[in-house]
Amino acid sequence: MIASARLGPTDLTLKGQHVSLVPLSHDHHDALAAASSSASLHHLWYTNIPSAEGMTAEIDRRLGARDAGTMIPFTQVDASGTPIGMTTFLNIDHGTPRVEIGATWIAPTAQRGPLNTEAKRLLLTHAFEVWNCLAVEFRTHRLNQQSRRAIERLGAQFDGLLRAHMRSPNGTIRDTAVYSITAPEWPVVRTHLDWQIAKPR
Repeated sequence: MIASARLGPTDLTLKGQHVSLVPLSHDHHDALAAASSSASLHHLWYTNIPSAEGMTAEIDRRLGARDAGTMIPFTQVDASGTPIGMTTFLNIDHGTPRVEIGATWIAPTAQRGPLNTEAKRLLLTHAFEVWNCLAVEFRTHRLNQQSRRAIERLGAQFDGLLRAHMRSPNGTIRDTAVYSITAPEWPVVRTHLDWQIAKPR
């Protein structure tokens, strides 16, 4: 395996016009807890969004995965400087290289606008143009139609289902829908994302 510094550093910061992705920190706890509780996001059974009460544990978990070299976690910060969600690079394959973008959630006030699209644009640009990844993957619950539509709007292609892939926190068995964007597809996807970010709303 190539050294983990190849797909690093873990204190990476990515800045855009609508959103900045900064290293996850316990300093963001209160704002992230407020964002999660704003629409009781943690009650969505088919996804795993931390509750306000569970935010400390979730930050600890992601920082632990960062220290183990399996995740690069970010806080999503809006243009006003307010933390409004989380996202990560995970399933980091240094040798291929290949990476997954996931464990993502944002406050409802930031949904259906340019912020999430720009966040994905920043992550994909870094993966393809800095790390030279062969592919970037996205995974979600088979029944999470909102997430699946959002992934498809990015231009990712459906690779298939991992049936009985994992056990969800509520004990149910999750079928995982897998999508990806490959390096040859990236120029067209990049143009598409730029148009989505810039289009009038």
